[in-house]
Formats: sequence, structure tokens, C-alpha cells
Amino acid sequence: MRKRGASLSNRLNILIVLCIIPLTSLLIYLLVLTYNLSSKYDDIVEQITKANAYNINFKEDVDYVMYIIVVNSARAEDIVDTQKPQIMIGEAREVFENLYEEAETMSAKSKLDRILTCLDTLETHVVEIEEDALVPGMYETNMERLELDVRVLTELIQEQIQEYIYEQSQNLEGLRQGVHKEVQRMILIISILLAIILVSVVFFAKIIVRNITEPISELCDVAAAAGEGDFAIRSSVDNSIEEIQNLNNSVNQMIEKIGQLVDDIRVEEINLRATELRLLQEQINPHFLYNTLDNIIWLAESGENDQVVNMVASLSSFFRTTLSKGRDYITVAEEKEHIESYLAIQKFRYRDILSYDIDFDNEILDNTILKLTLQPIVENALYHGIKNKRGMGHINIVGKMKGEDIEFVVSDDGIGMTEDEVRRLKGIISGAIQDDRDNGGFGLFNVNQRLELNYGEEYGLNIESTYKVGTSIAVRIPVVKKQTF
Repeated sequence: MRKRGASLSNRLNILIVLCIIPLTSLLIYLLVLTYNLSSKYDDIVEQITKANAYNINFKEDVDYVMYIIVVNSARAEDIVDTQKPQIMIGEAREVFENLYEEAETMSAKSKLDRILTCLDTLETHVVEIEEDALVPGMYETNMERLELDVRVLTELIQEQIQEYIYEQSQNLEGLRQGVHKEVQRMILIISILLAIILVSVVFFAKIIVRNITEPISELCDVAAAAGEGDFAIRSSVDNSIEEIQNLNNSVNQMIEKIGQLVDDIRVEEINLRATELRLLQEQINPHFLYNTLDNIIWLAESGENDQVVNMVASLSSFFRTTLSKGRDYITVAEEKEHIESYLAIQKFRYRDILSYDIDFDNEILDNTILKLTLQPIVENALYHGIKNKRGMGHINIVGKMKGEDIEFVVSDDGIGMTEDEVRRLKGIISGAIQDDRDNGGFGLFNVNQRLELNYGEEYGLNIESTYKVGTSIAVRIPVVKKQTF
């Protein structure tokens, strides 16, 4: 037993995994890299923002408050918040201590350490000046200390903060360069990875496509051959894809079963044709036979022997063509002889109301026609056209070439039909309407169905009729020479 291969879905899943794993890894790498760079950037910007807050107003605010304290020592508390310098120094110390703990380089720590030292020194001098400001006679000394101890220190602190901010800005530039390098490396990695994925996907996809298209192409050829009637053909696809192998087995089983069904249908068709012939023979109006025999008896009793001979000859010819030794197809000449026999018999019975002409081109007489094609149409013209007219009527039957086909037209000048009656009759003939009434529809339906079954749906009957003018029924069949049967 042949080992079952991997299913198509499993192969496609492998192909998908080949794409997903590298792409997922790349996505994770990009997310981690983006997160790290973003964190570093946020940290540096936050540090610069915190330091820059004391780079702008710290010196001016401290210098101004201390100046007011020295110059207006007696009422300084009414003018400014005398505790503000110490508060600002404390807040600044807390901020720069946090920055010191977050600093990653020794240079940044060194600058922050100097800022913290200056803040401690500044705080000491601020406290001393505040205490001496209320001491009489210390104005000149305090002014000198304000200039040398406070303003110089705030200036130094501001310069050191600017140096720290500048260094952090340099770190931002370094980060930018690092990001640029990472982007270049990322582009290289992505390009290499995508190239590998693309090559792998194309390689495996080609294998999968080849394993699918080649056996399917072979299965199509097998199906086409089976469609042309070769039911002995079998597909020999040996494929590692489970679905293709199952499809191959199913196609072979289907062709085998279709072949068996076709053989059964052929046998049934033979039996059906034999049954259909018997059915058509049984559909011959028994009244026609009885009336003809009655007429023969009446003629014999009247001593009209010539008429008896003619009637018997016509009846014999009529049934000879009807039986035709079991053949389904007869020549156009035989079909012509058949309707001539039929009309000759009917002419004797309806001599006061019936006249007819039959005109077939000689070039179509050797072609074949499905037996009992025209006789039911002629019978319909007589019984439902001429007889209902209540007067002399004429039936004209013409057969000639029309393009690549043969066309027969059976026309009468009988009672005709209204538009509704024509529409209903066409529905009966096409099988769209069921009708059990004896109005000629079943006989025409029988003829039309047999024409379509034997020649194809493009062939059949075409009816035109005008009330109180007459009816014309055209029959179109393909050209088929006698020797082909």
C-alpha cells in the first residue's frame, strides 16, 4: 500500500510558518529596539527639562530676594517671601540629587556633584546674610557678601547647569547617531531576512505549485479524454500530496462508474428505441385503419375493384413505411411515399373537402429523415385545420434545401388558430404545458421531442397560424446522406 503523503494544508502551514517565524522575530527585535531608544530619549529629555527649569529663573529669583532682604532688612518680609531662597535651594537640591542618581556617565555625575556643592554653599551664605541683615551696621558688609557670596554662586550654578544641559544635548546627538547606525543595521538585517524569506517562499511555493498543477493537468487530460468517450483511460498520478492522490483515485472511480453507466444507457437506449417504435405504431389512430377497411369493404361490395386495388395498395405502402423493418431512419423519398399513401387514402374519404400537393426537390430525396416525422403533421392539418373549416381545403407539402439544412413546410388553408391558441400549442409542443385534450398537441409534441433527441435542440418544429386563414408548420433537419446509416 502506498504511503500517504502530507496534506496540502500541512504544506501550506509549513510555508506560512517559514514566513511568520522570521517576521515575528524581526518584529520583536524592532519593538525592543524602539522601546530602548525611546526610553533613552525620554530619560535624556526629561533630565534636560528638569535642569533647564533652574537655568532660567533660579539666579534672578534668588538674587532679587536676597537684595531686598539686604536693602530693606526691616520690612523685607512685607515685600518678598524671605523664605523663598531657601525653598528654591531645597527644591533644586532634590532635583539635582535625583538627576545625580539617574546619571549614567562620570562626567555628568561630576557636574551634578559640583552643582550640589554650590547649592550647599549658597544655602549657608543665604542663611548668614538673612541673620546679619537685622544687625545694625552690617549693611555694607552684607552688600559685599551679597555680591561675592550669593551672586557669584548663583552665576556659577547657572554656568554649571548650562554645562550639564550641554553635555546631555551631546548625549542626544550620540543617541541620534546610535539610532542612525541601528537603522542602517536594521535595514541590512531586514533586507537579508526578506531575501531569505522570499527565496524560501518562492522555492517551496514552486514545489507546491508543481505538485498541484502537473497532476491536475494530467487529470484534466484524462477528464477530457473521458469526455470524448474514452472510458477505458485511467489517471496514473503518483503524487505526495494527499488531496491530489485522493482526487486521482476519485477521478478514476468516477470514470469507471461513468463508463458502466454509459454502457447501461446504451443498452437502455436500444430497448427504449424498440419500445418507442412499438409506442408509435400503437399510436396509429385505429379509427383510420377501421375506416379504411370499411371503405375497402364498401368498394368491394359496390364492385369498384380498381378503387379497392388502389386503396389496398396505398394502405400496404402506408404500413410498409410505418414499420420499415424496425429502422428509425428512412429516406426522404420513403417519407414522401408514406404521406402520399396516407393522403391518397384520406382523399377517397374526404374527396369533397380535401385537395393536396406534394413538392419535394429531387436533391433531398436520397437524404435520411427520422421515420414518422411528416405524417403526424399532415394528419394534424387535416383533422384540426381542413375538417374544422367546413368546406374545401388544401394541404401543401414542400421539401427543399435551406442553407445547410433541409426544410419541410406543411401548410393548409383551414380554420387556423388565434394567437392564444398558437401560444398554447407551442407550450404543449415544448413540454411547458401538459394537455390531455385531443387537439393534435400530443402528436406534434411527440414529433418535436423525437427531432430534438435525435438531431439536437436547434432542430424541431416552427408553427405559424392565422385564424380563418390557415396554418403553416415548418420542420428543419440536418443533411444526412443515406449511406451513413
